[in-house]
Amino acid sequence: MDQKMEKHFVLVHGACHGAWCWYKVATLLRSAGHKVTVLDLAASGLNQTKIHEVKSFSVYLEPLMEFMASLLAEEKVVLVGHSMGGVALSVAMERFPEKVSVAVFTTAYMLSPDLNLLSISEKVEKNIESNMDSQVMFDDGLDKRPTAFLFGPKMLESKLYQLTPPEDLTLAIMLVRPHPTNMDTISLEETKVTKERFGSVRRVYVVADQDIILPEEIQRWMIELNPPDEVKVITGSDHMVMLCKPQELCICLEEVS
Repeated sequence: MDQKMEKHFVLVHGACHGAWCWYKVATLLRSAGHKVTVLDLAASGLNQTKIHEVKSFSVYLEPLMEFMASLLAEEKVVLVGHSMGGVALSVAMERFPEKVSVAVFTTAYMLSPDLNLLSISEKVEKNIESNMDSQVMFDDGLDKRPTAFLFGPKMLESKLYQLTPPEDLTLAIMLVRPHPTNMDTISLEETKVTKERFGSVRRVYVVADQDIILPEEIQRWMIELNPPDEVKVITGSDHMVMLCKPQELCICLEEVS
Protein backbone atom coordinates (compact mmCIF):
# COMPACT_ATOMS: atom_id res chain seq x y z
CA MET A 1 0.00 0.00 0.00
CA ASP A 2 1.10 3.56 -0.75
CA GLN A 3 2.65 4.95 2.43
CA LYS A 4 0.54 8.12 2.06
CA MET A 5 -2.61 6.04 2.44
CA GLU A 6 -1.63 4.53 5.77
CA LYS A 7 -3.77 5.70 8.68
CA HIS A 8 -3.32 5.14 12.39
CA PHE A 9 -6.49 3.72 13.96
CA VAL A 10 -6.94 3.70 17.73
CA LEU A 11 -9.70 1.31 18.83
CA VAL A 12 -11.45 1.76 22.19
CA HIS A 13 -13.72 -0.88 23.75
CA GLY A 14 -16.92 -0.49 25.77
CA ALA A 15 -17.99 -1.54 29.28
CA CYS A 16 -16.89 -4.99 30.56
CA HIS A 17 -14.94 -5.59 27.34
CA GLY A 18 -11.29 -5.12 26.39
CA ALA A 19 -8.93 -4.78 23.45
CA TRP A 20 -9.70 -8.44 22.61
CA CYS A 21 -13.12 -7.58 21.14
CA TRP A 22 -11.41 -5.73 18.26
CA TYR A 23 -9.41 -8.77 17.07
CA LYS A 24 -11.26 -9.09 13.74
CA VAL A 25 -11.22 -5.38 12.86
CA ALA A 26 -7.60 -4.90 13.96
CA THR A 27 -6.57 -7.81 11.71
CA LEU A 28 -8.48 -6.45 8.71
CA LEU A 29 -7.11 -2.92 9.11
CA ARG A 30 -3.52 -4.15 9.49
CA SER A 31 -3.97 -6.40 6.45
CA ALA A 32 -5.03 -3.30 4.51
CA GLY A 33 -1.73 -1.62 5.45
CA HIS A 34 -2.83 0.55 8.35
CA LYS A 35 -1.29 1.08 11.76
CA VAL A 36 -3.57 -0.06 14.59
CA THR A 37 -3.40 0.56 18.33
CA VAL A 38 -5.86 -1.32 20.54
CA LEU A 39 -6.02 -0.32 24.19
CA ASP A 40 -7.30 -1.85 27.41
CA LEU A 41 -8.78 0.83 29.67
CA ALA A 42 -8.18 0.55 33.43
CA ALA A 43 -9.36 -2.75 35.00
CA SER A 44 -10.36 -4.01 31.55
CA GLY A 45 -8.99 -6.80 29.36
CA LEU A 46 -5.36 -7.42 30.34
CA ASN A 47 -4.96 -4.13 32.23
CA GLN A 48 -3.65 -4.91 35.72
CA THR A 49 -5.47 -2.11 37.57
CA LYS A 50 -7.82 -3.51 40.24
CA ILE A 51 -11.50 -2.58 40.07
CA HIS A 52 -11.48 -0.91 43.52
CA GLU A 53 -8.68 1.40 42.35
CA VAL A 54 -10.86 2.94 39.64
CA LYS A 55 -12.49 5.71 41.67
CA SER A 56 -12.86 8.18 38.80
CA PHE A 57 -13.14 8.41 35.04
CA SER A 58 -9.66 9.95 35.01
CA VAL A 59 -8.24 6.68 36.30
CA TYR A 60 -10.42 4.57 33.99
CA LEU A 61 -9.35 6.55 30.91
CA GLU A 62 -5.67 6.89 31.87
CA PRO A 63 -4.37 4.31 29.32
CA LEU A 64 -5.93 6.24 26.43
CA MET A 65 -4.90 9.67 27.74
CA GLU A 66 -1.31 8.53 28.27
CA PHE A 67 -1.23 7.15 24.75
CA MET A 68 -2.63 10.38 23.25
CA ALA A 69 -0.06 12.43 25.20
CA SER A 70 2.74 10.22 23.83
CA LEU A 71 1.92 10.95 20.18
CA LEU A 72 4.28 13.19 18.26
CA ALA A 73 3.14 16.80 17.87
CA GLU A 74 2.35 16.37 14.16
CA GLU A 75 0.77 12.91 14.48
CA LYS A 76 -2.98 12.51 14.03
CA VAL A 77 -5.02 9.38 14.69
CA VAL A 78 -8.45 8.02 13.77
CA LEU A 79 -10.18 7.41 17.11
CA VAL A 80 -12.82 4.67 17.08
CA GLY A 81 -14.97 4.10 20.16
CA HIS A 82 -17.63 1.48 20.78
CA SER A 83 -20.52 1.76 23.25
CA MET A 84 -19.23 3.29 26.52
CA GLY A 85 -15.92 3.77 24.67
CA GLY A 86 -17.58 6.83 23.16
CA VAL A 87 -17.06 8.58 26.51
CA ALA A 88 -13.32 7.90 26.18
CA LEU A 89 -13.38 9.39 22.66
CA SER A 90 -15.25 12.48 23.84
CA VAL A 91 -12.71 13.16 26.60
CA ALA A 92 -9.74 12.51 24.28
CA MET A 93 -11.18 14.94 21.71
CA GLU A 94 -11.59 17.58 24.42
CA ARG A 95 -8.04 17.16 25.70
CA PHE A 96 -6.18 16.48 22.42
CA PRO A 97 -8.27 17.93 19.55
CA GLU A 98 -5.17 18.64 17.47
CA LYS A 99 -4.18 14.94 17.52
CA VAL A 100 -7.49 13.53 16.20
CA SER A 101 -8.15 13.55 12.45
CA VAL A 102 -11.63 12.05 12.87
CA ALA A 103 -13.55 10.42 15.73
CA VAL A 104 -15.82 7.50 14.87
CA PHE A 105 -18.58 6.74 17.37
CA THR A 106 -19.62 3.13 16.72
CA THR A 107 -23.06 2.63 18.28
CA ALA A 108 -21.50 4.61 21.11
CA TYR A 109 -22.23 7.19 23.78
CA MET A 110 -21.60 10.57 22.09
CA LEU A 111 -21.33 13.47 24.50
CA SER A 112 -21.73 17.14 23.65
CA PRO A 113 -21.71 20.45 25.51
CA ASP A 114 -25.49 20.00 25.88
CA LEU A 115 -25.64 16.23 26.35
CA ASN A 116 -23.77 14.85 29.35
CA LEU A 117 -22.97 11.32 30.48
CA LEU A 118 -25.78 11.25 33.04
CA SER A 119 -28.46 12.13 30.46
CA ILE A 120 -27.35 9.34 28.11
CA SER A 121 -26.92 6.77 30.89
CA GLU A 122 -30.41 7.44 32.25
CA LYS A 123 -31.96 7.02 28.80
CA VAL A 124 -30.07 3.76 28.18
CA GLU A 125 -30.99 2.36 31.61
CA LYS A 126 -34.70 3.17 31.09
CA ASN A 127 -34.59 1.19 27.84
CA ILE A 128 -33.21 -1.95 29.51
CA GLU A 129 -36.24 -3.78 30.94
CA SER A 130 -34.13 -6.37 32.75
CA ASN A 131 -30.44 -6.92 33.48
CA MET A 132 -31.22 -10.65 33.47
CA ASP A 133 -28.27 -12.61 34.92
CA SER A 134 -25.91 -9.63 35.09
CA GLN A 135 -24.23 -8.92 38.42
CA VAL A 136 -24.24 -5.67 40.36
CA MET A 137 -21.48 -5.52 42.99
CA PHE A 138 -21.53 -3.61 46.28
CA ASP A 139 -17.97 -3.93 47.54
CA ASP A 140 -18.37 -0.88 49.82
CA GLY A 141 -21.51 -2.30 51.46
CA LEU A 142 -25.16 -2.72 50.44
CA ASP A 143 -26.01 0.72 51.81
CA LYS A 144 -23.48 2.37 49.46
CA ARG A 145 -23.48 2.93 45.71
CA PRO A 146 -22.76 -0.13 43.54
CA THR A 147 -19.05 -0.43 42.74
CA ALA A 148 -19.16 -2.56 39.58
CA PHE A 149 -21.37 -4.20 36.98
CA LEU A 150 -20.81 -7.36 34.95
CA PHE A 151 -22.85 -8.62 31.98
CA GLY A 152 -24.09 -12.17 32.54
CA PRO A 153 -23.92 -14.89 29.83
CA LYS A 154 -27.66 -14.76 29.08
CA MET A 155 -27.62 -10.97 28.94
CA LEU A 156 -24.70 -11.07 26.51
CA GLU A 157 -26.39 -13.69 24.35
CA SER A 158 -29.80 -12.03 24.12
CA LYS A 159 -29.06 -8.29 24.22
CA LEU A 160 -25.51 -7.71 22.96
CA TYR A 161 -24.43 -10.71 20.84
CA GLN A 162 -27.77 -11.93 19.46
CA LEU A 163 -26.58 -11.74 15.82
CA THR A 164 -22.85 -12.29 16.41
CA PRO A 165 -21.21 -15.69 15.65
CA PRO A 166 -21.55 -18.01 18.68
CA GLU A 167 -17.80 -18.52 19.03
CA ASP A 168 -17.45 -14.78 19.74
CA LEU A 169 -20.11 -15.03 22.42
CA THR A 170 -18.13 -17.91 23.97
CA LEU A 171 -15.00 -15.72 23.89
CA ALA A 172 -16.88 -12.86 25.54
CA ILE A 173 -18.27 -15.03 28.34
CA MET A 174 -14.68 -16.11 29.08
CA LEU A 175 -13.13 -12.63 28.95
CA VAL A 176 -15.57 -9.98 30.17
CA ARG A 177 -14.60 -8.23 33.41
CA PRO A 178 -16.63 -6.10 35.84
CA HIS A 179 -17.03 -2.48 34.78
CA PRO A 180 -16.37 0.06 37.57
CA THR A 181 -19.43 2.14 38.48
CA ASN A 182 -18.25 3.86 41.65
CA MET A 183 -16.56 6.50 39.46
CA ASP A 184 -19.90 7.89 38.26
CA THR A 185 -20.35 10.25 41.21
CA ILE A 186 -17.64 12.63 39.96
CA SER A 187 -17.87 11.78 36.28
CA LEU A 188 -19.80 14.81 35.02
CA GLU A 189 -16.98 17.30 35.51
CA GLU A 190 -14.34 14.84 34.26
CA THR A 191 -16.28 14.08 31.08
CA LYS A 192 -17.38 17.63 30.30
CA VAL A 193 -16.79 18.72 26.69
CA THR A 194 -16.78 22.13 24.98
CA LYS A 195 -17.71 23.45 21.54
CA GLU A 196 -14.26 25.01 21.24
CA ARG A 197 -12.27 21.79 21.63
CA PHE A 198 -14.45 18.65 21.29
CA GLY A 199 -16.56 20.57 18.75
CA SER A 200 -13.55 21.35 16.57
CA VAL A 201 -12.92 17.66 15.70
CA ARG A 202 -14.59 15.93 12.75
CA ARG A 203 -17.09 13.30 13.98
CA VAL A 204 -18.74 10.32 12.32
CA TYR A 205 -21.47 8.17 13.87
CA VAL A 206 -21.89 4.52 12.87
CA VAL A 207 -25.42 3.27 13.54
CA ALA A 208 -26.06 -0.44 14.23
CA ASP A 209 -29.70 -0.94 13.25
CA GLN A 210 -30.36 -4.15 15.24
CA ASP A 211 -28.75 -3.02 18.48
CA ILE A 212 -30.90 -3.93 21.51
CA ILE A 213 -28.83 -2.57 24.40
CA LEU A 214 -28.31 0.83 22.69
CA PRO A 215 -31.19 0.79 20.18
CA GLU A 216 -31.26 2.82 16.97
CA GLU A 217 -33.83 5.13 18.54
CA ILE A 218 -31.31 6.21 21.21
CA GLN A 219 -28.47 6.39 18.70
CA ARG A 220 -30.61 8.69 16.50
CA TRP A 221 -31.54 10.78 19.56
CA MET A 222 -27.84 11.47 20.24
CA ILE A 223 -27.24 12.22 16.55
CA GLU A 224 -30.15 14.66 16.45
CA LEU A 225 -29.06 16.50 19.60
CA ASN A 226 -25.41 16.55 18.56
CA PRO A 227 -25.20 16.25 14.74
CA PRO A 228 -21.93 14.65 13.56
CA ASP A 229 -20.34 15.47 10.20
CA GLU A 230 -21.46 12.14 8.77
CA VAL A 231 -23.71 9.20 9.68
CA LYS A 232 -23.11 5.65 8.47
CA VAL A 233 -25.52 2.75 8.95
CA ILE A 234 -24.53 -0.91 9.24
CA THR A 235 -27.60 -3.03 8.64
CA GLY A 236 -28.18 -6.36 10.33
CA SER A 237 -25.76 -5.67 13.17
CA ASP A 238 -26.29 -6.16 16.88
CA HIS A 239 -24.45 -4.10 19.50
CA MET A 240 -21.11 -5.83 18.86
CA VAL A 241 -20.56 -4.35 15.39
CA MET A 242 -16.84 -5.16 15.34
CA LEU A 243 -17.59 -8.86 15.82
CA CYS A 244 -20.94 -9.10 14.04
CA LYS A 245 -20.07 -7.11 10.89
CA PRO A 246 -16.28 -6.58 10.93
CA GLN A 247 -15.80 -6.20 7.17
CA GLU A 248 -18.64 -3.69 6.87
CA LEU A 249 -17.22 -1.70 9.78
CA CYS A 250 -13.74 -1.70 8.21
CA ILE A 251 -15.17 -0.38 4.95
CA CYS A 252 -16.84 2.42 6.93
CA LEU A 253 -13.60 3.22 8.78
CA GLU A 254 -11.53 3.36 5.59
CA GLU A 255 -14.12 5.57 3.88
CA VAL A 256 -14.36 8.11 6.68
CA SER A 257 -10.60 8.25 7.35
